[in-house]
Amino acid sequence: MNPLLKMIVLSFVVSLTTRVTAEEDLNVLPPATGKMAEVGHVYHALQQQSYAASAKRQAEYEALKTSEQCEAYQERMKEFFRTQIGDFPERTPLNPRIIGRLKGKGFRVENVIYESWPGHHVTANLYLPTTKPPYPGVLIPCGHSHDGKADDRYQRVCMLLAQNGMAAMCYDPIGQGERYQVLSKEPNEFFRGTKRYRPPHPQVQFYCTAEHTLMSVSSIPLGSNAARYRIWDGMRSIDYLVSRPDIDPKQIGCAGNSGGGTLTSYLMALDDRVKCAAPGCYSTMYRSLIDFNGPQDGEQIIFGQLAYGLDIPNYTLMRAPKPTLICAATHDSTFKIEGTWELFRESKRFYTRMGYAERVDLIEADAPHGFGLKLREGTARWMSRWLLNKENAIFEGELPVFTYQELQCSQSGQILLDAGERSLFEINQGLNQELVEERIKQWANMDLNTARKKVRDITKITKLNDLHRPEFKEVGTIKREGYHIKKMILTPEHGVPLPALLFHPDDVSGEIVLYLNGAGKQVDAAPGGKIEQRMKQGDVVMALDVRCIGETSRKNNRRINWAHGLLGPNYHEFALAFLLGDSMVKLRAEDILVSARFLSEYQSKAKPRKIELTAIGETAIPALHAAALEPEQFSQVSLSRMVPSWGEVVKTPETHNQLINTVHGALKVYDLPDLIKLAGASKVKVSHPASVTENLAAKDQ
Repeated sequence: MNPLLKMIVLSFVVSLTTRVTAEEDLNVLPPATGKMAEVGHVYHALQQQSYAASAKRQAEYEALKTSEQCEAYQERMKEFFRTQIGDFPERTPLNPRIIGRLKGKGFRVENVIYESWPGHHVTANLYLPTTKPPYPGVLIPCGHSHDGKADDRYQRVCMLLAQNGMAAMCYDPIGQGERYQVLSKEPNEFFRGTKRYRPPHPQVQFYCTAEHTLMSVSSIPLGSNAARYRIWDGMRSIDYLVSRPDIDPKQIGCAGNSGGGTLTSYLMALDDRVKCAAPGCYSTMYRSLIDFNGPQDGEQIIFGQLAYGLDIPNYTLMRAPKPTLICAATHDSTFKIEGTWELFRESKRFYTRMGYAERVDLIEADAPHGFGLKLREGTARWMSRWLLNKENAIFEGELPVFTYQELQCSQSGQILLDAGERSLFEINQGLNQELVEERIKQWANMDLNTARKKVRDITKITKLNDLHRPEFKEVGTIKREGYHIKKMILTPEHGVPLPALLFHPDDVSGEIVLYLNGAGKQVDAAPGGKIEQRMKQGDVVMALDVRCIGETSRKNNRRINWAHGLLGPNYHEFALAFLLGDSMVKLRAEDILVSARFLSEYQSKAKPRKIELTAIGETAIPALHAAALEPEQFSQVSLSRMVPSWGEVVKTPETHNQLINTVHGALKVYDLPDLIKLAGASKVKVSHPASVTENLAAKDQ
């Protein structure tokens, strides 16, 4: 054929296909309206579960009447909290060093560095009074400031404390200041994807919130999250304070704002050395977060905490009756003040039951979110009252601040670039290597039924026989040459409608296929596409969107712009499921199981047939779990674009959209290759393995 004529014909075919596809509406669900249009079906359903968990927790709280009951409740919550974050390692030598010294008006500063883990350093500034020691010591965990400890608000509260007779130490959290853990090889003038904010060092790429959550991506398969490392840094910082002869080890305080308020809350709940605490711009009810902005970044979500009854107020309740000042801002757009007052009332009643109502208080600044002047002064007065036994009317006045460079502790400005420094991801990789050896031994001595039970126990995926059959309805039909497409909605017991396209050839002579594309059921549904090719073989194919895929995926979630696209569009759905003790892998695997059973029984007059399962991209890992736990349901399993191992996720700093396919603590029991054995290696075909860094946001810009 003439090349020009061939091009014209090809253009006509493409144009015709595009026009036909455009005329065919392959959407199944009716357009969402109101609040549902904003949050989507999946998040809405999880919200309802969180409300039920909150009501259960509230009933348990109301049942606490005596001091003894309160103390038992505290211990149970502390034990759960420690377990869910993976508990803490043994203490190793701090090897502290004083890097430099600075002078201020009525105080002096020491730039210090110490190891929270061997080879993993914390950079900190210690503000000391000029009066005679020993001094009370107040730890100041940073909020989400890009400059970490060099942020002027944290400098000023430290200066204010030191001028009033208390030592104050502010340290860089991982992922902030001098301790970013994901550095680029090429310099960056701005943070990735923005022209507004400049990073503190040219090799820093992502907002601290994104880094914190990438750390959780690495940690969750190990049964931990970024909170473990953040809390451990704080505890080791207190270790350093109490090791100094000029600090009174019995007079330790802790105060932080925003993300630092989170860390203050964690530390004051778990470390008994914190005598006096002042968490700021964090204390609210979790329902306020869920209903307005959604769960926050990685270290602020603890696996299963809402299901267990561990809400944000519990961090205050766990430390009662030790002195606690709740610092809040009237116009805080993230941590709503209405929820803060509800939390305060809970706390006041709890402290009263324990006999010390006066030890918990609240200060509300008529200001937006942030460690503003009134909260800094209120914090200093509270610390003075309980650590120095002084009721002083402390006012800040003018306090010139130091530069980032003056407060620098590392040689390069980023500790990760200094010789011998280990990143958090390297620590996690070492922990996983220990688990690899344990898993090899376990699987060598386990039969498949025992192994399957262990996988089910850690994933909590419900047995197929215990899953209710979904409701279904047909909502339309599309006719094509040689076959027709039925639009169907399956609604399992959880209530989220799952849209499906059932491709039915005029002459059925082949297999029954459940087809799951992680980019949505419509991707391969066009005329001439992969699904039509199966039609020509006589196969019946149902293309389905499981939860958070295709039509059930969140659209344009602007509240996670901080994630730089690294976490996918359904971060809030993952996070809320995580808070409720579930993984999206579990939820999707159960969707796959009920849909496969439905398909095997659909219009079947004979014995239900086994299903051929095809899963591509984001659906591959939950499909593998479904096949591993219910292998008799499937005749063949084809998986493509799947990462080969969670071990790759653990050791890689800059992963893309891997959070939604993590299972908390899975690597203590199994890795993805182990599931292939359970599903039946002879019937599982894996092709085109994906990299954990595939389609990074950086490549799209």
